[in-house]
Amino acid sequence: MKITHLETSLIQPRFLFLKIHTDEGLVGLGEPVVEGRARTVATAVEELAPYLVGKDPTRVVHHWQAMYKHAFYRGGPVLTSALSGVEHALWDLAGKACGLPVYRMLGGPVRDRIKVYKGAGGGTPEQAAQSARDAVALGFRALKTGVAGGRPARAIETPGFVDRVVDTFAAMREAVGKEIDLAIDFHGAVPPATAALLIKALEPYQPLFIEEPVQCQNVDVLADLARKTHIPLATGERIFTKWGFREILEKRAAAVLQPDLSHAGGLFECRLIAGMAEAYYANIAPHCPLGPVSLAAGLHLDASIPNFLAQEHTTFGEGYLKAPFTFRDGYLELPTGPGLGIELDEDALADKLGHDWRSPELYDPEDGAAVDW
Repeated sequence: MKITHLETSLIQPRFLFLKIHTDEGLVGLGEPVVEGRARTVATAVEELAPYLVGKDPTRVVHHWQAMYKHAFYRGGPVLTSALSGVEHALWDLAGKACGLPVYRMLGGPVRDRIKVYKGAGGGTPEQAAQSARDAVALGFRALKTGVAGGRPARAIETPGFVDRVVDTFAAMREAVGKEIDLAIDFHGAVPPATAALLIKALEPYQPLFIEEPVQCQNVDVLADLARKTHIPLATGERIFTKWGFREILEKRAAAVLQPDLSHAGGLFECRLIAGMAEAYYANIAPHCPLGPVSLAAGLHLDASIPNFLAQEHTTFGEGYLKAPFTFRDGYLELPTGPGLGIELDEDALADKLGHDWRSPELYDPEDGAAVDW
């Protein structure tokens, strides 16, 4: 089997799907994208095509190593995201060629179903609480919310800001009780001094984890915060490859790693990251604010690692896949088909072609300075 050509498609709301075609008629699916830079990544995929065309797609790890090393300039969000999506599609082809789900090619499943969490919150504390109750009513056992301070966090915050954040989280905790996992995401948009104040104030409500309490590159500060709290800290959505995660583990900066399978290097690279994390007794909660192809790759990782915690998602594939993922009582069933185990619904995708999604542009309402989102 040889690769014949690569095809990318912009898919609403902000996705980029990849198809790798072969001379035997098999097609592999991948999802390479950087949110807000989809066209840039599509060009990066196009630049990988001359290497891939004519080659056997089942030599997945060899191709990853060749494309990564021969770029000379290693890493970074664009190249690694392009490589990640290509790697998804190569695993999909390898699995289809031998008739096995990818997780069986990685040693078989270590669990029978995959725990997923849902975003909740927004608005007043009462509205956030109702959002949490609604999610639980749908069957979710794990939720994640954001920082509800009413404005972007300042370098050093007021008691009023801290109280607003805590009051909203406390309302959600009261609404769902003590047996529901409830995480909070600072999104790397909270300055370190304010992050420390918020973490301490949130401790009585025992978040499942606090995600990106500071910018992910700030590993030393993250490690300092981790030593000051018993609440697990999480990071990783903007970290690339095993080399990027090494420092976080060595400095004990996070108890939960969140590699994104569309950014961090793909399925097998995240399997290696999970193995590194296991040696440090850290857990894996894959980041996935993207589409169903990226989620499918995540499910195969989740099924094959012992230190899995929970899987993020935005869609279960309705309107994208011929057979959306099966959700029941807070969990997704394992895909059973060969490769990634999914098939795109081309008819349903026809009205989702093309987008121009851009990252939000946020400014401080008081002085107009650019702020993180």
